[in-house]
Amino acid sequence: MGKELILVINPGSTSTKIALYDHDKCEASENLSHSTEEIKKFDTIYNQKDMRENIIMDWLTSQNISISDLKAVVGRGGLLRSMPGGTYKITDKMLEDLKIGYQGQHASNLGGVIAYSISKKANIPSFIVDPVAVDEISKEARISGMPEIPRKSLVHALNIKAVTRRICKEENKDFYHSSFVVAHMGGGISVSPMKNGQILDVNNANEDGPFSPERAGGVPVGDLIKIAYSNKYTYRELKSKLIGKAGFVGYLGTNDGRKVNEMIEEGNPKAKLVLEAMAYQISKEIVSMATVLNGKVDAIILTGGLAHNKKLTSLIENRVNFMCKVKLVPGEDEMLALAQGALRALLNIEKAKIYEDEVFFND
Repeated sequence: MGKELILVINPGSTSTKIALYDHDKCEASENLSHSTEEIKKFDTIYNQKDMRENIIMDWLTSQNISISDLKAVVGRGGLLRSMPGGTYKITDKMLEDLKIGYQGQHASNLGGVIAYSISKKANIPSFIVDPVAVDEISKEARISGMPEIPRKSLVHALNIKAVTRRICKEENKDFYHSSFVVAHMGGGISVSPMKNGQILDVNNANEDGPFSPERAGGVPVGDLIKIAYSNKYTYRELKSKLIGKAGFVGYLGTNDGRKVNEMIEEGNPKAKLVLEAMAYQISKEIVSMATVLNGKVDAIILTGGLAHNKKLTSLIENRVNFMCKVKLVPGEDEMLALAQGALRALLNIEKAKIYEDEVFFND
C-alpha cells in the first residue's frame, strides 16, 4: 500500500470505535455496536476481549488490510494507577492493572489489552495515550481540607492535551512553554490549568466543579449528608442520582443541550435559567483555575460536545474574556488524538514512556 498505518481502538460500554490512520489522515473508521444481549453474556469486562478483538480483525479483513500492513496499534487508556501524561508502551504490568481495573472497571480498560494482543500477532509496537488516570496535579491541589479524603485527578486528559497542542500549533506556540485554561464540556465537565504541557489541577467531573448534562458536580456537602442518612435512597440510588440523573436531566428531564436550546427558544424560563447557571458555574471554575497560573493565561479553550452549543459558549465567553482570548474547539476527536500520540512515539518526537518507570507501585 505504501502507507504507514496505525490502528486505533477505543472501546465503549456498548460499542468499539476503530480507525486506520496514515499519519494525520483517517483512511477508514467504524463504530462497531454491541447489543445489550451480547454484552450480558460476559461476567466481566475483560472477558469481552476475544469477542471485540475478533470483530476488529473481521473489520480489517473487510478493509482488505492485513496486520502486516500496520505500523503500530494504539488503544484508549483505561483506569490505571495515577500516572503522568504522555504516550506509553503497553507492558505486562500495565496489562495486569487493566485486567483487574485498578481504579475501576470500564470498557476503556480493554483498549490497551486488545491493542497489545493484535500488536503481538504483527510484531509491532502498541501504545496507550493520555488515559483518564493522568495525574500531574501539585501537592497543594491534593489537599481537600479533610485528611481522609485527598483530592484525585481523574480528567479528560486525552482531549484536553490534544486541543492544547492544536491551539499551540495554530498560534505558533511551544506546547511545553505555554499556559492555558481548558474546559472540556461533555457528559462530565473537566476544567484544567495547563502549563508547559502538564495538567496542574482539575475538578473531578464525577463529584466536583460545575454541574453537567447529567452530573451534579459540587453540591452543598451538609445537605448531601442529610439526604444520605434520610433512608430515602440506597447507596447505589444516591450515586445514580448524583451521576446520571442530575444536571440537565434533574432539572429539565434531558441530557441533550440541543433540546435545552429548543426549550429556551420556545420561551421556557426554567431552561434559560439552568443553561445560564451552567455557564455561570463553568465560568467560575475557569477563573478559579486561572489563579493556579497566577493569571498568566495565553488563552481559554472551550472544547467537548457542549462547545457546539453557541448559547452556552457565548454566555461563558462574556464572563471570562476579560482575562484573555477564548478559543473554541468543539467536539473531541479522540481517535485522531490517539493516532497522533502513537505517531509522535514512532517518529521519536516524544519518547514513549514505560508504565513501571512512571508510577509508584506502593500506593
